[in-house]
Amino acid sequence: MKKSKEEDALLKNRKNSMKQIQKLKKKKAASKYHSLQRRLSTVSNMKPLPMNRGSLKWKYPAVFLFTISFLILAVPTLVVLPFISSTEVLSQSIEHKQTPEQEEVLVDDSAVEVAVMRAQSEVVENVPLETYVMGVVASEMPIEFETEALKAQALAARTYIVNKMMYQTEEAASNVTDTIQDQVYNDDAELRAKWGKNYQKNMEKISEAVMSTKGKIITYKDKPIDPQFFSTSNGYTENSEDYYVNEIPYLRSVPSPWDEASPYYLDQEVYSLEQVEEALGIDLPAEKKLTIDVTRTESNRVDELNLAGNAFSGREVREKLQLRSSDFTIEQKNDYLIFTTKGNGHGVGMSQYGANGMAKEGKTYEDIVKYYYKDVELSNLDDTVPALVMQ
Repeated sequence: MKKSKEEDALLKNRKNSMKQIQKLKKKKAASKYHSLQRRLSTVSNMKPLPMNRGSLKWKYPAVFLFTISFLILAVPTLVVLPFISSTEVLSQSIEHKQTPEQEEVLVDDSAVEVAVMRAQSEVVENVPLETYVMGVVASEMPIEFETEALKAQALAARTYIVNKMMYQTEEAASNVTDTIQDQVYNDDAELRAKWGKNYQKNMEKISEAVMSTKGKIITYKDKPIDPQFFSTSNGYTENSEDYYVNEIPYLRSVPSPWDEASPYYLDQEVYSLEQVEEALGIDLPAEKKLTIDVTRTESNRVDELNLAGNAFSGREVREKLQLRSSDFTIEQKNDYLIFTTKGNGHGVGMSQYGANGMAKEGKTYEDIVKYYYKDVELSNLDDTVPALVMQ
């Protein structure tokens, strides 16, 4: 059928309109493409791909492919982000600067590693030696102490673990625990939580103390000592055999008058007779004045206690009743016993508050160590125990 001029004109207008619609669709598709590329580059950290105008044909398969790609890359990110804890976000947003001393540790501290059994997780962590020493010093001695006292503690901590590693059996799962059973140890994350905003300042102080003594240990006759240490004395340290069993020549009783400044110097505990009976595993006569006889060691700590005919060592009483010290006196009031103690800890070796008192008087860490451990020397680790370093 022959078309009229009006129909030809109408058909021509429709074709032009369709062409304009197709151009608009292509322009919109290209805009979506660039928008999608920008979003993908944000997620995947890639630069947007250049658009190949000659080959771009926005048919359904292509649109589907780009949609799937976006979902694969973007959706996991959207799913994961809500589950990142606020602590993790905070830790990532703060710039943690290492001190020069810490950086030196990270570079040079790979020769010896300490296998630490973490009590809370029951997992063994392998920690570089000097990093381990930092964690012990930061955990065992108050950060407010003088730097020379912290250095003395670093020497004791390093010597303790070296001595233990030298004589430990191969079957052991770890070298040490992170508790008072050995030496208290906290890792970097735990110290950040403990110190908060003071972490950087405190860690710089610990780093200085540890790196000033790096690679040094305390020796007696060219062998690492067992460097016992404790918080506060009663004015004297204890001979090793008076608290433990063996007489050790470098663990001798010495005066320690600086300890009176310690907040742990004096303490008092009150127990009912029933509590004492249960703790010591004895029966005490009721409604009677108890006989209390005490013999004392050279340092005035209780050597033996005879309580209503029941004999105990001072150490036994201290540990079973969880007293601060084995230097105690007992006063009975009706059905109660009052224990007054002097000092805090077993009393053998280096007093930490005594070390701090010496440091305040201008003594160096070497002065402190050689005062509390008799006839010892400071030696280099690699010279004294090269086998340990070469493991």
